[in-house]
Formats: sequence, C-alpha cells, structure tokens
Amino acid sequence: MFLNRLTKSFILILGVSVFLFSCAKKEEFQRKLTGNPKIDKLKLPDGFVAELLYSPGEHDQGSWVAMTFDDKGRMITSDQYGFLYRLELPPIGSDSTVKPKVEKLIVGNVSEPQVGMGYAQGLLYAFNSLYVMVNHNPNETFSQPTGLYRIQDLDGDDQFETITQIRELKGQQGEHGPHSMRVTPDGKGIYLIAGNHVDVPEMNSYRLPPVWQEDNLFPLIKDPRGHANNRMAPGGWIARINPEGTDWELIGAGFRNAFDFDYNEVGDIFAYDADMEWDFGMPWYRPTRINHVTSGAEFGWRTGNSKWSPNYPDNLPAVLNIGQGSPVNAMFGYDAKFPTKYRKALYAFDWSFGMIYAIHLTPNGATYDATAEEFISGSPLPLTDGAIGPDGAMYFATGGRRLESDLYRVYYTGELDTYTPMTEADLPQAAKTRRELEKYHVSGAPADGLDKAWAELGNADRYVQYAARLVLEHQPVASWKDKAIAETDPAKKIHAILALAHHASDADAAAMLNSLMQIDYKGLSAKDKQDLLRTIEVILYRYDKGAEPVKQQLIAYLDPNYPANDNMLDRSLSILMVHLDAPSAVEKTLALLKNAKDDPNYQKTFTASSDLIFRNPQYGMDIANMLANVPPAQATFYATVLGGADKGWTAGQREEYFAWVKNALTNYKGGRSYVGFLDRARKMALASVDQADFEKYDEMSGGKLLTSSGNDIVEPGIQPEGPGRRWTVEQAEPLMADLSGRDFVRGKAMYAATLCQSCHTMQGEGGAIGPDLTQLGTRFSPKDILVATINPSETISDQYHATVLELKDGGSIVGKLNDEDGQNYYISQNPFAPNDIKTIAKSSVVLKKNAEVSIMMPGLINRLNEEELKDLMAYLISSGNPDHEVFQNKATAQK
Repeated sequence: MFLNRLTKSFILILGVSVFLFSCAKKEEFQRKLTGNPKIDKLKLPDGFVAELLYSPGEHDQGSWVAMTFDDKGRMITSDQYGFLYRLELPPIGSDSTVKPKVEKLIVGNVSEPQVGMGYAQGLLYAFNSLYVMVNHNPNETFSQPTGLYRIQDLDGDDQFETITQIRELKGQQGEHGPHSMRVTPDGKGIYLIAGNHVDVPEMNSYRLPPVWQEDNLFPLIKDPRGHANNRMAPGGWIARINPEGTDWELIGAGFRNAFDFDYNEVGDIFAYDADMEWDFGMPWYRPTRINHVTSGAEFGWRTGNSKWSPNYPDNLPAVLNIGQGSPVNAMFGYDAKFPTKYRKALYAFDWSFGMIYAIHLTPNGATYDATAEEFISGSPLPLTDGAIGPDGAMYFATGGRRLESDLYRVYYTGELDTYTPMTEADLPQAAKTRRELEKYHVSGAPADGLDKAWAELGNADRYVQYAARLVLEHQPVASWKDKAIAETDPAKKIHAILALAHHASDADAAAMLNSLMQIDYKGLSAKDKQDLLRTIEVILYRYDKGAEPVKQQLIAYLDPNYPANDNMLDRSLSILMVHLDAPSAVEKTLALLKNAKDDPNYQKTFTASSDLIFRNPQYGMDIANMLANVPPAQATFYATVLGGADKGWTAGQREEYFAWVKNALTNYKGGRSYVGFLDRARKMALASVDQADFEKYDEMSGGKLLTSSGNDIVEPGIQPEGPGRRWTVEQAEPLMADLSGRDFVRGKAMYAATLCQSCHTMQGEGGAIGPDLTQLGTRFSPKDILVATINPSETISDQYHATVLELKDGGSIVGKLNDEDGQNYYISQNPFAPNDIKTIAKSSVVLKKNAEVSIMMPGLINRLNEEELKDLMAYLISSGNPDHEVFQNKATAQK
C-alpha cells in the first residue's frame, strides 16, 4: 500500500519529491496556465487552445465513450452504461459561461429508468439515421443485446422513435466487443470494426477467405488468468455493409481489440490495435500498433501465446509500434481547420496513459512509412472517443469504466496554410499495383487475375506479394494447384504453396513439402527463409498426418541450417525441429537458450515504456516493476518450445532446463501473466519426465515457489485470505470506530502484502521510495489515512507531486525531479530503479508543472476482508508499535 495524501499540508505517496518553484520561476512557467486544472493538465502544441465544454458526471449523465455529429451539427454521445445524449454546442469564441444544451434521448416506447437505446461503444450518423453499436447483455434496464442498430426519426418530430436491429452480434460481452463505424469512401456503405470477443458473423462475401485456423506449432499456452481462452481465429475484424445492413463483406481480420479505425484521402484504412498488457515482457507480446488494413488483411492475433510473428508472410506487420496503452479512438484530421501537417495526421487515442498521438503517414511502396508525435497529453486523461466537428475543431471525451467524464474542444488560433489533398495518382507504382490486384479479391473474379497475380508473387514489396497470394486464393484451386507445385522461382513457389496450404488436404502435404525442399535454402534471403519456414509450419499444422512420409527428409533439409544465428529464423527453426522430433532439437535449442540475446530493435516502439510509468500508477507500476528486472524474451521463447519437447532429453539436459526455469521465475518480472506462462511451460516439460523423477524436477524448476494456481510466486509471510472488495471510504470508515484488540502480527503482514513495505519505511524497515510512516498515527486520523489510501489523487501536496516537463519538440516527460542545476533537470522515471536518471536540458523545456494524478496505485487494499483491513489500519495507526493500545483488549486498554 502506498500512502500519498493525508491532509492539505502533508501527503504520503509512492514516489516522488518535486522541488517547489521559486517565485520568479512560478511566474515564468505559469504564464500559460489558466487556473483550471482540467485545462492546465493538458499539453498542447503551439497555436492550439483547449476548452472544457461540459462534465457529464456533474449532471449524473454517466461516462461518455462514443460520439458522432448529426446533419444539423449537433453532437450525439453515449454513456457506456446508459443513455444517448444530444448536444447543441456553443460556437468557438463563446463566453465561458455559455454551456452546451444537453438533451437525454428517450428512444422508443420506454420510460425512465429504462433505456430505449444506449450502452453504445460506437455511434455513426449517416443515411438520415443514427447507427448504434450496442455492447450489452439484456436486462430490466435495457432489453437490447449486443449488436448493430439503426434508429430513425420517421415522423419528423426530431426524436428517434424507430429502432431496427440490423444484426445481433454473438460472442462474449465486454470491451472487446463491436466498436466504431465510418461511412465508406464512396459514400454508399459503412465500415465497422469489432474486437476479438465477437464471432465473425456470416458474410455475403469475404476478401479474407474464411479458411483461417490457428496455424501455430508453438506449444500452446492459453492465458494463465483465463482471458480470451475460448476465442479462436481470426480475432477482431473489419467489415463493410450497405446502409440497410443486408449485405456484409469481410475486409480483414486478426486484430486483438482495435477499437477504432479511419481511412485516408485515397481510402486506405488504418486501425489502432491493442496489446495484451499481461503479456508484457513475453516474446509473443505485441505493442499497441497502427495497422494498414489492406484488402483481405490478416494481422495474426491468436489466443494466449499463439500470436503470430509480424515477420510471418501470412499476416501483415504494423506500420508503427506505439507501445503500451489502451487504444480507443482513431481518426484523420482532414476536416479540421488545422495546419496541413495536422490536418493530414491520423490521431490515435490512448485511454490508459492519456495520450493523443499524431501519426504522420508517407506513402512508401504499397504501404506507408509512419512517424508519430505526442499531440495532446494529460495526467489523468482517460480518453474515450473523438471527432472533428463541423466547425473544424477537434472534440474529445474522457471517461469510461464509470470514471469522471469530460468533454473538450481543441481548435487552432494561428494562420492556416494551403491544403492540397493527396490523390491516387500521387501514390507510388507499388501501391497502384496492389490496388489493381485487390480488384480480384472477390468470389468469381475474372480468370485473368491469376496471371497478373503470378507475376507479382515474387515482388519485393511485401504488401504487393500479399495481395498477389490472395488473388490465387479467390480463384478455383484446381486452376493453379499444379502450377504452384511445379514453380521453379523460389519466392513464387513459397507464396503459391502457402496459398495452396490454406485450401489443400492431407493428400497434398507430401507434394507441397517435397516441392519446397527443392529450394536451395542457403541461397535465400533472410525474408525468403522466414517465408519458407512459415509455409512449412502451416502445412505441418494443418496436414501433419499427410506429411508423415516426408518428415525425415524434412529434418535432413532443416537440420544443417539450425541454428541460423538470427533470432527470428531460430524461433521458427526451433518450433519445427521440436515438432518433428529431430534428434538434435533439444541439444541445439538448449544451447540457444543458454546464449540467447534479445534484439533491442525488434518491434521497437515510439513511446519508451519508462516514460509511461508516472502517467498512470495503476498500469505504470507494473511497467516499472518489469523494467527493473526485464525478462529475456528470446530465451523465454526457447524455454516454451522446449516445454513441448517430449523426446530427446538426457538427464543433464533436464537439470539444465529446469534450473533455468527456476532462475527465470525468481529473478525476472514480466507482466501479470509472466509467472503463469513460465509455470505452464514448466508443467508441459514435467509431463514427459519419468514419474520417479517428477518430485525432483518439480522442486528443481521452482514448483514450491508458486501458488496453487501457478500464476504467482508465493510471498513470504501471512497473505490476505479475503474475500476482498472494492473498498470505498464510506464502506471502510465505520470499521474504524473500534480498533481495539487487533492482531499486530497480521497487521504487519497486511502492511507487507499490500506493498506498503516496498515503498515506505516503518520503524527503520522498508523501502525508501515514499515518506517514512513511523509518525503516521500521531499526526493523522484513521479517516485521513483511509482517504489517502482509497482516493490517492483527490488532493496532492506540492511537496509530493510528480513533475511534467513539456518540451519544445512537442513531447513531454513525466517523472520524479531528483535534482536540477542551471542547465538541466534530472528526472527519475522508475521508482524501482531510482538510479536510472534521464537528463533533460532546460533549453528544451517550455513548461514545467505538477502532474494532477497521484502515482500511488489505487485499490491496493482491495484484497483485504474487513478484519484484515482493521488489522492493517491498527498497524498504521500504531506506527508499528506492538505495545500500542490498539493491540490491547478493551479491559486492558481501559485499565
């Protein structure tokens, strides 16, 4: 437990000590500040102004997560768990006292508290209708299930009375459901996107052929904590529908939970996809990223550890890896009255860390190069949705998950330059070639597309090559199957057979593999080697029985090339060699495990993980903990592969492997699922040892260090028994009325179990990150301590604020100001690695200010039951003194 706010004069926090400004510096740095903390916390580019227009929470209107503008310029929004609202917004430049006119929309024949239409995670006004993407389990309040709805005003009274369910969408409910919508570039239809908890509904047509499978021989470990364990290929998806919702076409799939997307001036779609933060530090972790969604695109999300490598040819890579976060909105600024640079930008909103990124896209080949900048940020700033208004301003909302919700407007006050839209004629030839091939991504496409596609199967541009392969998959397989097997050009052969593998049978497996083994492996480029190995993997995954006759030849083909001295190739080779039970597989893979080195540039992100820690304590401290002891990703990959190796071990190799696992469990920190993933790999390996050796290897691999679930390391001392709850001050304060006769030993144990001891000193013991708590009970009341613990950001003393440095280049730095001199600020960004100091030149800083969020993690006492909470509070009040009156029974205390 981290304490950081007790009274206006003294604050206890996890974290940081910020030097108070001198009077002169206050004047210098606060010239830009307005005095409104909700505005002043925003970092904005030069020339931009922000207005706080409205706060729904102050009017009991919930937490707004979706917005659109209707044909009269009014904004329509949705509470995540309630009604729709319609707003008439004051013009830019209006007096600050002029507020939006807000109307609750009562849709259909219902009366409050029933909701006729709402619970939306996506809204679109188009075709004289409001399309509503509902995410909800029907109940007494709202009867409509998850799905897409069209509501209309057919009687002309400016109220929506007609509700049409276009389609119910099946799957699991929650925030990985159906999301945003856009009118298509031709103005005739609607694009819509859904997360990986929604089944792909039956479509009228498929640009990505519906032959998807898991296609992964990597030993499957589903999420140890149960997330998305029953969600299978192809994950989240994008479709196109007509206005009536009677014609559905699948555009692409393979997302985890891309909440939003948009298309550029020439119709190219970009989606902002999520990561799985619990996988942070694992080799299969993929950062939040911007994906260019071409026709028939696949992005390789699979459950658990089975996510495809971005290097695999059967999926497409990100155009930009951003980093940790929770993607929500994505939109282009073409309708904004902004300078051209920002008008052309794609804006990507991150809910977790309060960032709006401006993504700048430049055509390169058949796709785009992407760079990014921090456009707007704030702490806290839980962004939800945004839109460009008819007035050319950017509007965005904060909230979600019942958090406090606000509506902002951002506009540009400077002089605008001349804006020239990009046209298709401006695109590189490779992009034009890709688009020409994509015309054949339809059922019944003309046969001449086959020859056009075959000519491009060896194209050096990955996106052209991908589009060409999909043309084959839309043609009758019999028309090109034999040609694929007989092809002599290595690259064309690989991609033609990869296409065939998606539509073949066991009877074709040996022929496909024999054809591939005719290729001179050593003569291939690294990319072609990767493509070849992946194609072999897909064949073995789908047709393992049919491949049986040629497996020994395949081992002989691959073995001389393993190891490859290339991390990505060695990953693929290790999977194949272990799956094939190659005699050298264990020995070679174990040697790689011992000497593995991570590539620092693999999936390199725009945002450094360390810069996110202080922006949101709830998520940031997990990052901080991991960065202090980063797991070795490449070695962890080999350890997982070896977990699935049930043959070829010697006793010495077993001991070496299990010792590595124990060391990894005790010495590294990953995301929440790190321990659980390692434990599942360990248990897979234990399943193939002699039963007589099981106990020995179980202990050798760290089995006794783990909880019964295998998801956590057993912490020393007494642990909370629970059941816990999401404590509020109102629930906890009555328990403080009588704290006599409490248990000192259990109170001290709860102090450690809730992480107080990690950061604070008590009686000379504990961490040095936060203030010393030895005198806590003599200075503050139980309620003060409760408030500071449960609502850490409510009030923060100047003495214990984190520091935000806004930079001239548009970015910002948040962290602990350790020191400063005439030239530099010295910032520590990781409480668990306080000696890692970043030096920031004062000449690069345009504003220094306090962060408006406490870096103490909320909810740390939520594991405790009533008695455990009382013992913890008694321990804090006593300042760790076992002779304090709270540990005496009533009679003794009275005496």
